[in-house]
Amino acid sequence: MERAPAHRRMLAGMVGVAVAAASAAVALTLSAPATADTGTGYLRTFGNKIVDSTGATVRLTGINWFGMETDNKTFHGLWSSATWRAQIDKVASLGYNTLRVPYSNDALKPGATASGINDFVNPDLVGLSPLQILDKVIDYAGDKGMRVILDRHRPTAAGQSALWYVSATPETTWINDWKMLARRYAGNTTVIGADLHNEPHAEGTNPNATGACWGCGDPARDWRLAAERAGNAVLSANPNWLIFVEGVSCPSGGLSNVWDGDTSNDEDCGWWGGNLSKAGQFPVRLDVPNRLVYSPHDYATSVYRQTWFDAPNYPANLPAIWDKYWGYLYKQNIAPIMLGEFGTTLTANVDKVWLQELMKYLGTGVNGMSFTYWSWNPNSGDTGGIAKDDWISINQDKQDILQPYLIPPSGDPDPDPTGTSSPTPTGPVPGACTFAYKITNSWQGGFQGEMAVTNSGTSSIANWTAQWTMPAGVTLNNAWNATVTTSGSTWTAKGPGWAPNLAPGQTVTVGFTANGPSSGQPTGAACS
Repeated sequence: MERAPAHRRMLAGMVGVAVAAASAAVALTLSAPATADTGTGYLRTFGNKIVDSTGATVRLTGINWFGMETDNKTFHGLWSSATWRAQIDKVASLGYNTLRVPYSNDALKPGATASGINDFVNPDLVGLSPLQILDKVIDYAGDKGMRVILDRHRPTAAGQSALWYVSATPETTWINDWKMLARRYAGNTTVIGADLHNEPHAEGTNPNATGACWGCGDPARDWRLAAERAGNAVLSANPNWLIFVEGVSCPSGGLSNVWDGDTSNDEDCGWWGGNLSKAGQFPVRLDVPNRLVYSPHDYATSVYRQTWFDAPNYPANLPAIWDKYWGYLYKQNIAPIMLGEFGTTLTANVDKVWLQELMKYLGTGVNGMSFTYWSWNPNSGDTGGIAKDDWISINQDKQDILQPYLIPPSGDPDPDPTGTSSPTPTGPVPGACTFAYKITNSWQGGFQGEMAVTNSGTSSIANWTAQWTMPAGVTLNNAWNATVTTSGSTWTAKGPGWAPNLAPGQTVTVGFTANGPSSGQPTGAACS
């Protein structure tokens, strides 16, 4: 069994620079469609929003599942006792609506073979090529209502690269492989786009920089120009895809040489792929409008202890740092942000604070910034995962921080042909509330549902509480948009600390996943 090495992205030399004061994070409103799904049809952009084919706002709240970029050339964890379908079931049930799938160009070569598969647990994958396994994952994720973003993570399985090409994988191969994938999944609205190259970054010291720059004008090093070439080639093959463009680390493409005693040529640098500070001045220009999404990365001290983690005003300094590197693109309505990677082992309190503050900054509800957490995999050396080592149990400490910001996938279009998945109003009940219950997804042994609680009275309900009785055999797995506890078959939902009151006419939709049959209806619903 191959264990992944520590997950990359060593930093350029840092020179801390003070930045402007923070702007407020997006505020929560209970009336926002917090349980919206990943939309209909292909996605596009509108200002700083991602919208579906009907114009409805879509927020991608996803997770990375890596392995196809390594020597295994397929998803890690297929060696475990959990089937690949069970892992996707779990990811969807937790509320992640998007998979970001890293790959290397080695996995796309003719004759490429996948390894690290438990053929007893996953016999349906034996003998399949990496692309054929990817096809199956995409199809099943689509059945769950999820979206998939493909991420060219490495030019070869050997490791990441500062530039988008290496001698074994020239730019022509990079672009041609992207065009192949764009054609392969054309018409499949589960696959929504291309993250062109993972974490371009600086190499060499100025003035002899050799790494990826932004706006320097050198076609061999200017990542902005390369993203335009590749992005337009992809759109020529599939004009419906979104093009995800990461940042660099240092805009010059050179490491800040903090040891030479000369700070006149040093610049402010950030995480690999995380610095989009020049994108406002030098935007990526695509031939097809409304397809560009900027996708920075951000990490905690378990990856590298940046100077800002030790600032005397930490964590109050964080929003201004994010504003400078990438948040301004969203706040100035220039383009959407999809934070493609962020993660931590969560072993240090400074990291817990970082993750809490970052999620606040991204905002709640469908109008917040999109993201894909790093990672599902427990074998990411410098972050760990949401999954534990059995690839099915959950790191609840991490999940609890992310859960309020997740918008679950829609599930099968018609998971219950008998009609029990349609909303079932139960009428007014004591406490001046109405309730609507529906099943949004189901699978063998469990399901995902919603209980919409509406204040039908004329005055606010302070510190609202709702209670109902679930059918026999149903047990709670997890819940969101409220604090849900159970006593036998009685479920009690309480307003969370960030939204304890329910105004007249306001609705909060309590989402949950449960074990047991999805056929029955709850009874005895009441609020107070």
